[in-house]
Amino acid sequence: MAITDIIKQLSSGMGVTIEIFFVTLVSSLILGLGLALVRMSKFKILSILAKVYISIMRGTPLMLQLLVVYFGPYFIFGIPITRSYRLNAVLIGFALNYAAYFAEIYRGGISAIPEGQYEAAKLLGYSRSQTFIHIVMPQVVKRIIPAVANETITLVKDTSLAFTLAVAEMFTLTKQLVAAQSSMMPFVVAAVFYYIFNLLVAMFFDHVEKKLSYYR
Repeated sequence: MAITDIIKQLSSGMGVTIEIFFVTLVSSLILGLGLALVRMSKFKILSILAKVYISIMRGTPLMLQLLVVYFGPYFIFGIPITRSYRLNAVLIGFALNYAAYFAEIYRGGISAIPEGQYEAAKLLGYSRSQTFIHIVMPQVVKRIIPAVANETITLVKDTSLAFTLAVAEMFTLTKQLVAAQSSMMPFVVAAVFYYIFNLLVAMFFDHVEKKLSYYR
């Protein structure tokens, strides 16, 4: 099979990979912020529950978590599993997993803000929500960009774990082509796809970091 044919076949899988990537990134960034705030809450019970959740999600393999999300509804609630649920299970599993990692990144960024800034904002008449949105978060975003970039690059590579639930993303199609052709060329093409994707992600975060350099 010609390289052009391999690229054409893998491109369809790349579309699924990109979908998994963007849905996971957006949802986990939002969930992660909420989880970080709960983790830092003064309500001990909520804080402990968030801490336990983060510990479990970071301490167990993502592949295992995907299997639990996929088979869990059937074994726990007796809900039939459909083929269409596979991709949804992957999206849910990835979002829940990466939310835990982003929560710790957010927590580190928020904790790094000096307490004096909160007191100064209070004297200026800012409410707690205004202080968080207008003073704290802009600085947090600047501080956590490198860590978020690193985690996002990891996410690009982790999308290949969707093969666990037989979702036809790029890595799944690559393995099928290799088995069918007894050739390493599909692996080479897939590696180029992943590298270009990660290169674009790295360039994007470099651009964002430069734009936010005025916070230094």
